[in-house]
Amino acid sequence: MLSFLSDMSLLLAIGLFLAFAVVIGVVGTRLAHIVDDLADRTGLGEAIAGAVLMGMATSLSGIVLSVSAALRDQPELAMSNALGGIAVQTLFLTAADVAHRRANLEHAAASIGNLMQGTLLLCLLSLLLIGRFSPEVTFWNVHPITPLLFIGYVYGLHLVGKAQANPMWRPSRTRETRVDEPDEQALQQSLTSLWLLFAFLAAILGISGFMLERSASVIAQETGLSQAAVGVLLTSVATSLPELVTTIAAVKRGALTLAVAGIIGGNAFDTLFAAASDIAYRGGSIYHVVPDSVALWVALSLLMTGVLLMGLIRREEQGPGRIGFESVAIIGCYAAGVVMILISGGKD
Repeated sequence: MLSFLSDMSLLLAIGLFLAFAVVIGVVGTRLAHIVDDLADRTGLGEAIAGAVLMGMATSLSGIVLSVSAALRDQPELAMSNALGGIAVQTLFLTAADVAHRRANLEHAAASIGNLMQGTLLLCLLSLLLIGRFSPEVTFWNVHPITPLLFIGYVYGLHLVGKAQANPMWRPSRTRETRVDEPDEQALQQSLTSLWLLFAFLAAILGISGFMLERSASVIAQETGLSQAAVGVLLTSVATSLPELVTTIAAVKRGALTLAVAGIIGGNAFDTLFAAASDIAYRGGSIYHVVPDSVALWVALSLLMTGVLLMGLIRREEQGPGRIGFESVAIIGCYAAGVVMILISGGKD
């Protein structure tokens, strides 16, 4: 099977890539409903469930791809997929903003949990930059920043939970604010069946990520595109499709806090792609072998997340084109990043 995947033609690789991208989209839609029901049934709430359950499950395909690429000595593809995924998922919030026509999504989904997760994401992205510019020291081929990323993520989730349980301030309520309230129908569902279905759908996403990595490697080799370009513009978009689908599905379902939490929480989890890839990569520190065109996306993700946090705090009800100012700015940041990576290294 692995031999077949490595020897596939360009046409077959493109076909498999598109097929599994569709699988991710379909599975992701169903997953949004399951996580929303679990949030109500377990009492976790949409913010925590979105970050931990939906964020992790929709990120499985991406982390499988990044780790597989690192194991195959493709660190540039591993890191560009991880960092490009964070940027494109932030961009996907603008699509959810468009889908929620009543008001700016960041206005309606006011939540202390989402603000805390956004600041956690800024801290984790900053750690990635520190790893990039710190001395190239490793222990068993793992850079010291890698365990710090895992520790920071776990402790950050702990702080998010405490902030939600005992908030020191609350966002002001408006007629467009959508409050996270349990659904009576969800409370009547079997918790065991919900968890089993969640695990099944998450496994499908993980397998899809493995197949996407193999097909993307063939596409990169056959077309001459750099691993950075393939990772940022191709695999990161495809493996982020669950976030797009689940976010829009959550908005349509009225679970606005879940929609925003799924993106921000998923992005925080995606920083661990880099940590896991550093462990899988046996050539030393993965943070030091990627080119500047890949590291650029850490800075862009920091900028886009900062703009998003400004939007969550400002809570503009209506902005340009009936979306928030932050959505317009995020689109501009992502477009600029695409142009820069094409200029700096679209080809090897």
